[in-house]
Amino acid sequence: MNGILVLVIPFLGTTLGAAMVFFMRRQMNSRLEKLLLGFASGVMIAASVWSLLIPAIDMARERGGSVWLPAAAGFLLGMGFLLLLDSLVPHMHLDNEKPEGVKSELKKTTMLVLAVTLHNLPEGMAVGVTLAGALMEDTGITLAGALALAIGIAIQNFPEGAIISMPLRSAGSSRKKAFWYGMLSGVVEPVGAVVTLLLAEQVVPVLPYLLAFAAGAMIYVVVEELIPESQSGIHSNIGTVGVALGFVLMMILDVALG
Repeated sequence: MNGILVLVIPFLGTTLGAAMVFFMRRQMNSRLEKLLLGFASGVMIAASVWSLLIPAIDMARERGGSVWLPAAAGFLLGMGFLLLLDSLVPHMHLDNEKPEGVKSELKKTTMLVLAVTLHNLPEGMAVGVTLAGALMEDTGITLAGALALAIGIAIQNFPEGAIISMPLRSAGSSRKKAFWYGMLSGVVEPVGAVVTLLLAEQVVPVLPYLLAFAAGAMIYVVVEELIPESQSGIHSNIGTVGVALGFVLMMILDVALG
C-alpha cells in the first residue's frame, strides 16, 4: 500500500496544480511564476543530491570497487539521455515561440504539454528507481526515503501543473481542456515509475548507476529550462529565493523522513 502511495503522490501534485485553472481567473503573476519555477529547481537539485547521488555513492561503497564511478557515469548518461530527448522530441516552452526538437505539425498546446512531459520523465524515473531500491534488500534505501522523494516531487509538481494549465487558459483553451492538458503532462511519472519497478530484478546490479542516471536527468531539466526561465527578465532575485526555499524544504524532508 505504501508503495502505491509513493507512485501516486507525484501525479496528485501535478493534478492539483493543474486544477488551479478553475480557481484563478487571470494569468499567473510573473513574480509568483518565477518564485515557483525557482522553488521547483531547488527541490529537484536537493532531491538529486540527497535522494539519488548520495545513496548511489553509499551503495557503491558497500559493494566494493570504485566508489565514484557509478555516480559519475550514471549522472553523465542521464544528462546525455535528456539532451537527446530534448533534441528529438518536438516541444515548445512558455517563454519561447520557436519550437525545439525535430520539425513537426503539432499544435502549440501539444508541444507545450510535451515540454512539461520531458520535465516529468526524469522525476518518474527517480521515484521508480528509489522505490525499487527500497523494496529490495541491502540497498540502504528506505521506504521512508522513497516517500520523502515522492512528497518533494509532488510539491514541486504543484506549480508545474499550474504553470502549464494557466497559460493554456489565457491562450483561449477552456478551463476543462487546460486542466486535462496540465494533468496529462504528469501521467509519464507513474508510468515511468511502474516500468522501473517491473524491471526491478534486472536492475539490481546497476542500481547505483540508475540512481545517478535519474539525478543527471533531473539536473539537466533544472539547468536547461527551469533556472533560465526563473531568471529571465526583471525580478530574477525572486527566482533565486525560490531555489533556496525549495532546496531547504527537500533537504529537510529527506533528512527527516529518510
